[in-house]
Amino acid sequence: MRELKYGLNPHQIPASLTRTDGGPLPIEVLGGRPGYVNFMDALNAWQLVKELRTATGLPSATSFKHVSPAGVGVGFPLSESLSRAYFVDDLTLSPLATAYARARGADRLCSYGDWVALSDVCDTETATLLAREVSDGVIAPGYTPEALEILQQKRKGAYNIVQIDPAYAPAPIERRDIFGLTFEQGRNDVPITREMFETIVTEAKDLSEPVILDMLIAQITLKYTQSNSVCYVKDGQSIGIGAGQQSRIHCTRLAGDKADHWWLRQHPQVLALPFREDIARPARDNAIDVYLSNEWEDLLADGAWEDVFTQKPLPLEAEAKRAWIKELTGVTVGSDAFFPFGDNVERTRKSGASYIVQPGGSIRDDHVIATCDKYGIVMVFTGIRLFHH
Repeated sequence: MRELKYGLNPHQIPASLTRTDGGPLPIEVLGGRPGYVNFMDALNAWQLVKELRTATGLPSATSFKHVSPAGVGVGFPLSESLSRAYFVDDLTLSPLATAYARARGADRLCSYGDWVALSDVCDTETATLLAREVSDGVIAPGYTPEALEILQQKRKGAYNIVQIDPAYAPAPIERRDIFGLTFEQGRNDVPITREMFETIVTEAKDLSEPVILDMLIAQITLKYTQSNSVCYVKDGQSIGIGAGQQSRIHCTRLAGDKADHWWLRQHPQVLALPFREDIARPARDNAIDVYLSNEWEDLLADGAWEDVFTQKPLPLEAEAKRAWIKELTGVTVGSDAFFPFGDNVERTRKSGASYIVQPGGSIRDDHVIATCDKYGIVMVFTGIRLFHH
């Protein structure tokens, strides 16, 4: 058993972490003092990257916040524009560090103060990247001595560092207490594999290997995201995740808006913003978010831009934004449950969707498929719902 400082909130005491079958905990704390929320993020995040590593064979990472991923990525090399947008163009990145740069870069605003999970032993390059980001902690199957030394200096030694036994496998039955009642169910251990993507229901049917990889990322991400959830993926990483919404269309819109923002961060005008040298990355993230929002004109009017920029940036006009977003193509969209209406397809198309993977099973499947056929979108039915609560 491990005593915790408190539960979800400071007034929820006592709090502890124990293994269900009474055995030893499969984790070791190498730094800091992780709490209840930290471990909830850590254990969900670890399952995601472990499964993604198995499914893709690639180093994988996720940036978790409040028991849902803000971003997920695998170790594909970054383009020059992505390196600049992610603020890593001054670093040498290993494949694992690249996976985390992608996970963190998917939604840098939401990743502020994240919990990180790494599929592989943390190396020096990944630790160097972690050391300069605002983060609550990390879980990995191990750390090189050099990486551990770097991380143990973060936050004056208070940074949370957890090592997990990669061979640990929980019991097939899981239990949860809510309001004095105990729920029991079989764990959601259905493997996400490429065989899931064989039922193509649209007229367009071409699926390349890169698209299949993106579908694996989308579905594994959704498996560990609070429902309802929708995930947009491109080139080996999530680019927008809509989590915990009560309606499917709101998930789709939220994730699509995030994907648009991710793409707009790569606009030449955004990459060229004249930041003052003393402005830290989190402040730059906030400034970019405001720059791309409707609040920018107000900041121009009151001179607040002088706190961040060396000179007044030209606004990115609405028409320029729309034109740039139209250039986003080849996006894969996954949903943890069926699309009940064609409006979801219409929204994904506005953010570059060319492929959709979902369970199917709606009484309006024919209408949803017809909407995909209208735009030449490939849709796959998996037959597997992936609710996560």
